[in-house]
Order: sequence, then structure tokens, then C-alpha cells
Amino acid sequence: MAKLCISTCLTMLAFVIFHLKMLNAVSSYSFSFESFDKNPNFESNFALYGDAKVVGNDSSLQLTHSVSPSAGRVMYKQPIKLVEGNPGNLASFSTYFSFLMSPDSGDGLAFVMVPGGFNASVFDSNPFGLYLGPEKSSPKFVAVEFDTMRDARYGDLNDNHVGIDVGGFVSVKVRNVSSNNIVLNSGKRLHSWIDYEAGSKRLEVRLSHSGDIKPIDPLLSHPIELLKMWSDEKVFIGLSSSNRNSSQTCSLHSWNFNLRRVLHWMHSQPLDPQAFAKHEKPMVVQKKSDCILKVLAAMIFGTAFGALGAFMVLYLWTIFGSRRPVVPEECSVHPADFEYNKVKDPSLYLFILACDQNLIQPWNLLKVICESLQNSFPSLIAARIQLLFFPSEV
Repeated sequence: MAKLCISTCLTMLAFVIFHLKMLNAVSSYSFSFESFDKNPNFESNFALYGDAKVVGNDSSLQLTHSVSPSAGRVMYKQPIKLVEGNPGNLASFSTYFSFLMSPDSGDGLAFVMVPGGFNASVFDSNPFGLYLGPEKSSPKFVAVEFDTMRDARYGDLNDNHVGIDVGGFVSVKVRNVSSNNIVLNSGKRLHSWIDYEAGSKRLEVRLSHSGDIKPIDPLLSHPIELLKMWSDEKVFIGLSSSNRNSSQTCSLHSWNFNLRRVLHWMHSQPLDPQAFAKHEKPMVVQKKSDCILKVLAAMIFGTAFGALGAFMVLYLWTIFGSRRPVVPEECSVHPADFEYNKVKDPSLYLFILACDQNLIQPWNLLKVICESLQNSFPSLIAARIQLLFFPSEV
């Protein structure tokens, strides 16, 4: 009984240790703010730049004012590492935020991911007030823009689009949200979800009206190699906005972020359907003549194979079927000599002759037999037979 208790305790201890290792392997890193003025951790975790400030009447974070020009941003103070360990273990992340932009034409809003050397306090005339250096580009810059101004310098689609920017302000993937019945600067609250999956290395963007659930299909989806872009470098995340020369205001009402780091041995890499489709070979329709030749070749091969099989069966039957059993010499069959004895009893001889010539009737036959038995057997046996069949003559 004691051994059983010890074994049970050891099993439970091993299970607890394994569970703790699993929790350690899945390194979760997150924050969530549904309102900005009632959270005591906001000032310790976030930095406000430019015209950004918390508005007390609706607990929102206002990034731009109604005066022009106006620009502001909020940055999370703690840098994150998307790649960790050796070999590099890339993390997945998800962020959600709700925002509102007034009806005017400005740069709109952008979710940004910048390297550790980024100076968040500097603003310039670039979109969203972001300063990427004198070349206005950075190979380690990623943003999702919600743009309400058409800027020909960056090839904007229109003044109501969502785009994914990598390394600069020219979007690598863009979508006109008017086709989804969404107006970015309608003055109504919108919801956005941005997800990056480490397995597929794809960045997905979703957008909906207030009160709607998260869409199943993404509005935008684009592959990004964050491992090659940042390696093990620390990254800062934030939201930035500018109204250029308009009176557009942009306010943030909620924001949460979640980083998930899962070790390689805990999951497999999902397939990328688009990458698989690129290598898919077109189907080739075989000609009718080719099919006939293949059928004819199959018939010839089958006939030859059947003939060969029949020949082998006959050959084996000839070898094994013609053999005779071998008997030892002592068991061999020898001819036997039979001696012919002459019939000494004349009556028996006459009986045989009469039978051969069909001269004796049935009852006379028995008489002949009895007479013959009197000469060959004891008289008692012959008398009994004669008594049985011919009692009147006894």
C-alpha cells in the first residue's frame, strides 16, 4: 500500500513539473486597456508624444486635435523581442484596438512596429508624423495604415483605404474599404484586429463596425519575414496619427496586445495555401491515341505474362507428375504359382459340366450338390442338407 502511494505521488509530481514546463514554454506577454483614465498602470507602461492626451469625459486617448497641423502617438514603453533562443523561436502576436476619426481628410491612424533606435519624440511631414530618417525609409519598419488621404507620392489607392507598409510608406498590400461598406472618417467607432502567426509568417488585418464580431476572413493578408527583419533585436509598438493641414481628430478608445511564444516541438508549421498553389502544375489532358497505345501495351504484356505462367505450370507438372513411387526390394511384388488339382469326384465333375451346358434344373442342382457333398464331407452334414431340402427321399 505504501509503495502504491509513493508511486501515485511521484506520478502527480511529474505531471505538475511537465505542466509548469509547458507554461514556461508558452511565454505570454500582454496588456489590455478598455479605458485609459481609470487604469493606474497606464502612465507607467505607456508614453505619449506630440498632441496625444487622455480625455476624461469619455476615457479615450486623443491623438490629434482639431487644429492643424496636429500629430500625436502613444508608444508602449517596454520593448518586445519577437525572436528569442537559439535556434530563433519566432513569436506570434495579436492586437486589437477601437478608434474614431472625424469627417475630414488627414493621414488617419497607423499601428507601427519600429526598431529599438527609433526616436518616438520626433515628428515630421511624413505620413502619420513618423520620422524614418532622411531617406524616409527603414528596412526594419512595419505599419498597418488606416489612411483617409490620397497621397500621390506614395501611390495611395484612394482616400479610404487600409494598407500594410514594410520598410516605407508605399504599401505592399492595400485594400479599398469602401467595398466593405466602411468609411474610415465617418465619425463612428471602428474595430481593428491585427494578427501575426509565426508558423505561416503572415500578417492579417481585420476591420469592422462597432458592435460587430471579429470577421472570419481577413481584410488584408501578407507574408512578412520578421525573423530576417529583426533577428533578436528589440521592437517597440505604438499607434501614431497626424491630420496634415486638416482639422481631423483621431481618438483611441481601447487597446490590447498579446504576444505568444511557443517552442518548435509544441506545434507543426501550417501550410500556406497560396505558396502551394504557386508550385501546382497544370493538368495535362492525354491524347486519345496515347490512351489506345497504353491499353494495347497492357494487353500484350498481360498475354505474355499469362503464357509464361502456363508454360511454367506445365513444366513443373511434367517434372513432378511423371515420377513413380520407389518401393524397397524386400517389399517388391513376386509372381505366385498356383497348382491345378484335378477333380477326383466324378459327380462334382458332372455337376460342373452340367452347369456349363445349362442341363440341370434348380432342384436337380441341389441334389447333385448333396451327392457331391457325401463324397467330400462327412455323411452327417450331407444328411442334414438332404433332410432340409428333400425330406421325402430320406
